[in-house]
Amino acid sequence: MKEFAEQGIITPARMKAVDRNATALGLGVLQMMESAGRALAEVALRYSPRSVLILCGRGNNGGDGLVAARYLQMIAETTVIYPDCGHATGAWTAEQALLTHAAVHLCPVRSDQDVAALARHFSGADLIIDAMIGTGGSGELREPLKGCVDHANRAGVPIIAADLPTPGIRATLILGFHRPKQAGSEVADIGIPIEAECCVGPGDLTVLKRRPFASHKGVGGQVLVIGGGPYQGAPYLAGLAALRAGADIVRVASPIAQQYPDLIHVPLPGSTISEAHLATLEGEVKRADVVVAGNGLGPSSHPVITHLAPLCRKAVFDADALRLPLPVAEETIYTPHSGEFARISGSPAPSSLRERGRAVRAAAAAVNGTILLKGPIDLIADAKRVRFNWTGSPAMTVGGTGDLLAGITGALLCRLSPFEAATVAAYVNGRAGERAAAGRGEGMLASDMLEYIPRELFMEEEDA
Repeated sequence: MKEFAEQGIITPARMKAVDRNATALGLGVLQMMESAGRALAEVALRYSPRSVLILCGRGNNGGDGLVAARYLQMIAETTVIYPDCGHATGAWTAEQALLTHAAVHLCPVRSDQDVAALARHFSGADLIIDAMIGTGGSGELREPLKGCVDHANRAGVPIIAADLPTPGIRATLILGFHRPKQAGSEVADIGIPIEAECCVGPGDLTVLKRRPFASHKGVGGQVLVIGGGPYQGAPYLAGLAALRAGADIVRVASPIAQQYPDLIHVPLPGSTISEAHLATLEGEVKRADVVVAGNGLGPSSHPVITHLAPLCRKAVFDADALRLPLPVAEETIYTPHSGEFARISGSPAPSSLRERGRAVRAAAAAVNGTILLKGPIDLIADAKRVRFNWTGSPAMTVGGTGDLLAGITGALLCRLSPFEAATVAAYVNGRAGERAAAGRGEGMLASDMLEYIPRELFMEEEDA
């Protein structure tokens, strides 16, 4: 798995997901904070300071600074300036309480006047540590932090920034934790398990932003499901899953109508989808944000999908759409099981997890898309990245769970990039399967999973 760890600069949003995954694996926030703060202190000692000033916010980045103060207390005269107002994280509160028992000057401030009254601490410091914002900042910097930045810049001494410099500060050195968030940073390993980054976890759900209160109909996206003919339940399961995963409008274009009041049926005369339906389908494709195609389709309808694919802005191809020639949309996700993967790639997926990861990544690069290979361990890959998903239950061998996955993926693709949509969908589908199977065992139906999809996607905080 080590070879699939990503390298280089990581975005603050992705780092938030990795931190959350690490916590879910058992690495506590305080443990990560302890490692980060100690690394800060070790870098500070390179400057052989006699007096250190640490500027802290009230978030976890500030907590890193508080830990650093504890490690520096016996080596240098250490002062901590922090806001005495606003929300503080639980970890920050715990570290601040611990620091009251240390040989450290604690200077709470509420305004720029309070900061100005502490000017001697800025002018008398040999070194300043900036732990005010880090990766958690947004918007315009306000007092008293703005005053801290101004005084720090005028001090004329080296400034070490924790993870990311506070906007406007003149950082001499940036120490990134786990991976750099900015070019030119040094990096300190804080002990995050490799699975937190290479495997999908609850942290990956953080990419899905809450809708604003004033949202209007359609903001969740419109999904078109094209399928049915030989197998009529499949496209409707996919459509219902798309609704449960947040799509606002779902149309099912299928030869047979099934009565689901929340789904809009697009009637297609006959018993299978054929080229006679192209005019109708072309119009539906053009107004859809995402097309999900292949569920219950049958092999004879494949030419219809290859014709429609170039008209799709975004598409999820599943089941009988996974045939050669492979349909290609502007942005494409393919969701094969092992047999379908062999059919579209020309070779079976290797049994070794490492070799399987390489094979799926190579196949994704060849088709310039994202592949979600379903199995006991799902693999999600594009041309550069590979993730592994461990959620799921043996009860999910029942028919229809793959159709649910296609629908969830389609709904998420309305709001996320293909790779993000596929990773989150795999995780949520597996978790829904686990929860549904918990009360039903091997008697679980795919439809039993539907109620758990929104619980996993949108109610995580309430369930925690």
